[in-house]
Amino acid sequence: MESTPTPRAAPGPRRAAWLLALLVPAVALVAMGALAWRQFEAARQAQARSAAADRQRLEALEERIDALRRDVRAHAARIQQGEATHRLLREEVIGLGQRAALLEESVRRLANPELDAARALRLDEVELLLAQGQQRLLLSGDLEGARRAYALAARLLDGIPDPGWVDVRQALAQERAALDALGDDPRAAAAGRLDAVAAALPSLPREPAAAPAAASWWERAMGRLVEVRPSTGALAADPADRAAGLAALQLELTLAQGAIARGDREDLGAALGRIDAWLVRLWPASPARERQRGTLRALRDQPLAPELPTLGSTLEQLRRQRGPG
Repeated sequence: MESTPTPRAAPGPRRAAWLLALLVPAVALVAMGALAWRQFEAARQAQARSAAADRQRLEALEERIDALRRDVRAHAARIQQGEATHRLLREEVIGLGQRAALLEESVRRLANPELDAARALRLDEVELLLAQGQQRLLLSGDLEGARRAYALAARLLDGIPDPGWVDVRQALAQERAALDALGDDPRAAAAGRLDAVAAALPSLPREPAAAPAAASWWERAMGRLVEVRPSTGALAADPADRAAGLAALQLELTLAQGAIARGDREDLGAALGRIDAWLVRLWPASPARERQRGTLRALRDQPLAPELPTLGSTLEQLRRQRGPG
């Protein structure tokens, strides 16, 4: 009796099932990736919008800061302008007070007028004193002499009761105040500083400062055999050379004092340069020597004449008011 064979399953449906099982996870992964990408893009766009908003707020804040700075500068300029106006008004008020006082004094003296000849003579004396005071200050730097001459001129001018000379009195009072504010004579101050340098020279150290110890054994050994000195600016060690140098230095100090007395800044600068060269030649380097050299350098820039822009204004106004006659 023959056995019947069992039929085999078709391979097509089984392969389709495997393909379907692999395709479903792949589609799910693609969908999840697309969703994640969309969320990432949305977050990136939101971050970009936030950054743009922050940038706009920062720009607006910077604009407000610039506006505040402009307002502060404008307020500072207005404050400075107000202070300048206040100073100007105060000076005008002071000038008006002086003018009123002079007018009151002139009106009080009108009850006893002087003769025209005596007044002309007194005005000549006032003009002479003002010219002498100006020349004393410009030619010889005699500040005290100029002050005395201006004081005598003011005393003579006060004896003229004519109110027409009120402007001259006020100008003289202002010029005298400027003279009193000058302080000491610049030439006397410069001469005093130069005398102080000359007085300090004998106390300068004659020996150079001790050199620092050598760092290595061969430098210490060679230092005992060889002494190295600079070839330029060597000190005058010989007694005869030093005596001649001191005499030349004293001569230069005298020439510098003469230049100060004449008010000659060019000759003074040349003499101070030679004095500085002799200092380097006669004394070794030290802090005391450098201080004296610094004083000499400062003397070159020190003014030798008083700086008074209003000098001669009273004399000019007096001559203009008196006229050519």
